[in-house]
Amino acid sequence: MLSEYSYKSNFAPINNQSMHYVDEGQGEVILMVHGNPTWSYYYRNIVKSLSKNYRCVAIDHIGCGKSSKPQAAEEYSYTLDQRIKDLEQLVTRLQLENITLIVHDWGGAIGLGFATRNQQKIKKLIITNTAAFPDKFIPKRINILKFPVLGEWSMRALNSFAWPATFMTTKKALAAEIKAGYLSPYNNYQNRIAIARFVQDIPMTPDHPSFETLYQVGEKLKEMKCPVLLLWGDSDFCFTLHFFERFKEIFPQAQSKVFKAGHYLFEDALDETLLEIEKFL
Repeated sequence: MLSEYSYKSNFAPINNQSMHYVDEGQGEVILMVHGNPTWSYYYRNIVKSLSKNYRCVAIDHIGCGKSSKPQAAEEYSYTLDQRIKDLEQLVTRLQLENITLIVHDWGGAIGLGFATRNQQKIKKLIITNTAAFPDKFIPKRINILKFPVLGEWSMRALNSFAWPATFMTTKKALAAEIKAGYLSPYNNYQNRIAIARFVQDIPMTPDHPSFETLYQVGEKLKEMKCPVLLLWGDSDFCFTLHFFERFKEIFPQAQSKVFKAGHYLFEDALDETLLEIEKFL
């Protein structure tokens, strides 16, 4: 059994694939959207705490966690637009309304992309260490993995993305069993396909297939009228405080707090962030 993750598995047919999700508790909906190279395991302790009073739904994107991992391009399109549509399908299937959305990393572009297209379904936004708009900043260590052929081989054969993430994303060292939990769905070349596709889908130039989708998400964020909470780890090498400040410009009325934490905010500052989330809810 995975450490701290003993939730019932649920599966939904989404875009001819099988999407796994956790669905715990009752009440108002809290929808949690993860990034790369994590999965719903990232939210395990948030679900444990909040499901006492709320209905907590934490998804695994297609290719991630316990969801199916299609290999061929004709089976599945690993693009931002498709990810947003996947989330829309699941929300419709589960009939989720009045959603408080929690996003992290690539889950920001996906979750906030969903939010901007379905504003009537969103009650509140909790945004953590992410981006949802085009930006010129990208860490060199990630940019090099975008190189054709070599980058994909490195991420899938050598595990050069998911494995380093178990020690580069936190200020406090993760326990061995927690590292194993993060890595468990990504244990071979085939199972790491989404990790590589996420990196390849980072749009750095206007000619990238996902650039326009990301641009539209960023533009439409300004239309969101719901309450917003920004929670940020100040030691994130990827989504730095630069991105926190950009979100503050987009949402000038947002509540916000910065923590002494890395990219995996809920690992470094679980109790502190839970306190802020519960007050916000």
